[in-house]
Amino acid sequence: MKNIFKIAFLFGMTALVSSCHDKSAPNYQYFPNMYESAGYETYSESAAFKDGKEGQLPVVGTINRGFEPYVYENSTAGYELAKANLKSPLDSIQKDLTKGQELYEIYCISCHGAAGNGKGKLVEREKFLGVPSYADRPITEGSIFHVITYGLNSMGSHANQLDAKERWLVANYVLKLKSEL
Repeated sequence: MKNIFKIAFLFGMTALVSSCHDKSAPNYQYFPNMYESAGYETYSESAAFKDGKEGQLPVVGTINRGFEPYVYENSTAGYELAKANLKSPLDSIQKDLTKGQELYEIYCISCHGAAGNGKGKLVEREKFLGVPSYADRPITEGSIFHVITYGLNSMGSHANQLDAKERWLVANYVLKLKSEL
């Protein structure tokens, strides 16, 4: 008799709990503010921060993940220092001439030409003039990296298109082209 009472009680509780559930209404939330945060308009005023602004600047001295600081300044003196002192951090295994050539053909060939002689398609069509041949310039891997990073004369910076490793690969390929001229 006790077992029948227990089974009947469990069946009754199951029916009671499942029959009251409304599938069109959401369940109760424990600490709903954890799931539904207060939204702020971008650059609006907010009492949540000391300065009263919603958009906050990063802490002084922080850098982006994966960012590698470049210590040479964008000046003639910085160029000369990079030319004399800056060396590639890539070892012989990481210096991939095929990848360097691939990147050169995407970003550089239209002005500097396939051989590095300054006779690219844009120069031939007179869109840019005065692009020098690599044979005419005393360049080093440091100076090439610096120019790709900051640009020089009519050439703009390619730091947004190429990360540091890719710039070193291109610099290595440019030195190969210079040795062949």
